[in-house]
Amino acid sequence: MRIERLGDLGAAPEVLRAVGDATDRCGLPPPAALTGEWFGATAVIAPSVLAEPVRPGAVFELTEPVPGAPPGAVGGGWIGYLSYPDAGADGTGPRIPEAAGGWTDCVLRRDADGQWWFESLSGAPMPGWLAKGLTSPTPARACRIYWETPDRQAHRAGVLACLEAIRSGEVYQACVCTRFTGTVTGAPLDFFADAVTRTAPARAAYLGGSWGAVASLSPELFLRRRGQAVASSPIKGTLPLYARPSALQTSVKDVAENIMIVDLVRNDLGRVAITGTVTVPELLAVRPAPGVWHLVSTVCAEVPEQLPMADLLEATFPPASVTGTPKHRARQLLSEWEPSRRGIYCGTVGLASPVAGCELNVAIRTVEFDAAGGAVLGVGGGITADSDVDAEWQECLHKAAPIVAAHQSRERSTAS
Repeated sequence: MRIERLGDLGAAPEVLRAVGDATDRCGLPPPAALTGEWFGATAVIAPSVLAEPVRPGAVFELTEPVPGAPPGAVGGGWIGYLSYPDAGADGTGPRIPEAAGGWTDCVLRRDADGQWWFESLSGAPMPGWLAKGLTSPTPARACRIYWETPDRQAHRAGVLACLEAIRSGEVYQACVCTRFTGTVTGAPLDFFADAVTRTAPARAAYLGGSWGAVASLSPELFLRRRGQAVASSPIKGTLPLYARPSALQTSVKDVAENIMIVDLVRNDLGRVAITGTVTVPELLAVRPAPGVWHLVSTVCAEVPEQLPMADLLEATFPPASVTGTPKHRARQLLSEWEPSRRGIYCGTVGLASPVAGCELNVAIRTVEFDAAGGAVLGVGGGITADSDVDAEWQECLHKAAPIVAAHQSRERSTAS
């Protein structure tokens, strides 16, 4: 393995743009990126990744560890995404591949002190095109998305159906979602770089290919795995940033929502964990995210060292916080209540590294770009017996606001 200190190259969005420009000039596949809080770093950029469609069951598999890697190194690995698996009520197929990604032998890593490092699993030196690209000026570019607001009446019908299912005992909670759709002018990578600069989400991720792109501005950790140790930090409970954060911990609805999902995560991890190792070291912490306050809890477990990632994902995916309880029935009903397929929204994006393990986000606050210039942004919230239909709609708008606020919106007649 090779590690070179590069020094202070600037903020992650600036470096990502510079690398993107360099791949464009050289006719190479685009970069992929993780920014915020990943692997103990503030950014991990894969300089050039041929992100191709793959089978959903073939994602994020961990390879044999690379010996001699220093603490904190990432080195490289498989970076990609896995979409939410269920169709919507319209039964249409996916807009982009259900799963895509690719292998990177090297990464640029920005540590907690703002210093950049070049790391290569094979020991190969930094390629010349990358070294040149990091010192070349990057012109400012904008990507605009002309959004249409989602269908309020369809969301209202879904929430009312969910409340009826709760009253009849079919589910205790479910995450009912809606979506914004839009048309794009510009490059998705520039959208991601601008959005990260404005909102600084904890679990942001970007991946692109000939099929389109995924720009995830997520605050939520789905899974972190390092050897036997696994952790998940579900988010349930939301208030706008102008509200008092302490109000979340006194909200009967939000606390109940979070605790039910914590129990679901415990159950999911318990299916593959070593008996007696599932714990909840953090319960109902209040944390800021772009535009909102969230209630966050953390569930930890130990799994057998040789457990394949496919088995861990089989037990836990899709993430508990975006489904409901009981999980299987909630997923069935959500496919009836939500008109359209979620796609990458509520799926996961991340990296599996033979050096650093695997970290995956929950792909919320995530924009899906297709190859034809279309964009989709899903938003939603957990519905419990105490939910108010109009408040749930406002929660969706609060969550979407940091993403859509910088772009022009067009009202649909169904949005009133």
